[in-house]
Amino acid sequence: MFPGTTSRYLSRHSGVFDAAANPVLHEENEVKNDYVRERMSGAFAYRLVRKVIGVLTVLVCCGAVHAQANGQERKAELDLRGGIVSPVTPETITPPVGNVAYLHGLGVGTQGYVCLPTANGGVSWTVNNARPEATLFTKVFGEAVQIITHFLSPVENPNGVGPHPSRFGDVTWQSSLDSSRVWAQKEHFIAAGTDLNSCPNTGSIDCLLLQVIGSDEGPAGGKLLTKTTYIQRLNTKGGSAPINSCLSPSEIGKQILVPYSADYFFFRAEQ
Repeated sequence: MFPGTTSRYLSRHSGVFDAAANPVLHEENEVKNDYVRERMSGAFAYRLVRKVIGVLTVLVCCGAVHAQANGQERKAELDLRGGIVSPVTPETITPPVGNVAYLHGLGVGTQGYVCLPTANGGVSWTVNNARPEATLFTKVFGEAVQIITHFLSPVENPNGVGPHPSRFGDVTWQSSLDSSRVWAQKEHFIAAGTDLNSCPNTGSIDCLLLQVIGSDEGPAGGKLLTKTTYIQRLNTKGGSAPINSCLSPSEIGKQILVPYSADYFFFRAEQ
């Protein structure tokens, strides 16, 4: 072996590493060690598990849609519902017989209000309906996974239930998995705090029964939400317009976002 190569040979082929003999290789090994330590860290493992769960969720839901497309709607319902039971609610906000809950999500977001003049010369936050912006989550193996976004948009593909012509915008739910959408309008409500089981939080926004007025497939033909007939908003917390502002004409045009959360149950015709 040529002079000066012994230490380099040992550094690569023995259990003893001579950093002084090869500082470049030493730095390379340190980078590799840092990489391994990072990959084995709890934070990375947690992120990896969340990604795997998200992928599994997409695969399960896509499998449900594929089953629907092949006429296996009963199987698809079981895959997607995952044991969801229609909640017990006052008759006023209970969907008609023949509709069953197939999807549930916890919505977290804001209700947006604009201070506007009223017909009698006053001002109010509630001249127009609140503008929702929320994300709906469900639990998969104990982890929260985003499934739906909730916002206001013009209805597309109306089913004839809503007004003619359509409003400027209606409440919308869009699947985070296949981009299918559904629009709905309020049919009935109960005030928060009037039912301890489904709407217990006094002072929060109303609990609602909404009827679907339109639906649309996703860009690739996704249909996860298109079978929806009714939506319930239950267990509301927060979201009400403040009572200590929008009291004078000088505040006209003022806007505010009020945090809220609620349970959303999606219903479809019983198969």
